[in-house]
Amino acid sequence: MSAIPHPTQMITLHGRKVVGGCAEGEALVTRDTISGWGGINPMTGTVIETRHELRGQSFKDKILVFPGAKGSSGWSVAFHTTRLTGTAPKALIFNEMTTKVALGAVVMRIPAITDLDQDPLQVIRTGDWVKVDGDRGVVEIYRGERPIGE
Repeated sequence: MSAIPHPTQMITLHGRKVVGGCAEGEALVTRDTISGWGGINPMTGTVIETRHELRGQSFKDKILVFPGAKGSSGWSVAFHTTRLTGTAPKALIFNEMTTKVALGAVVMRIPAITDLDQDPLQVIRTGDWVKVDGDRGVVEIYRGERPIGE
């Protein structure tokens, strides 16, 4: 007798559009702000900052969930390079709006949402399947089995 899979739990968050568009994928969540210049390797999409909880992990093709950007204005240049090298995240979900992260999202040309009705760092877990609709400011989080067709 095979086990019956648990039904997928879906949680919906509403926020503010930074960059429109739609994307979905596996979430990569950190409670640490991310430094662009010197904090990531844009050739691999890997966090290289010493003592960062994601050190050694790649955000390539992930939905990156983080509190915000830190460091210099080189943040957007570093993340723009990830787009050019094909190592960018699929979308950004973040708490603190700054010109660095806004410009980074624009130059990466990926959906980005902020000012959510719940703290995404408390709701979304690494490994959750997340759909980001930047046009509507909606984030759908799936737990358990992935939606049909994924």
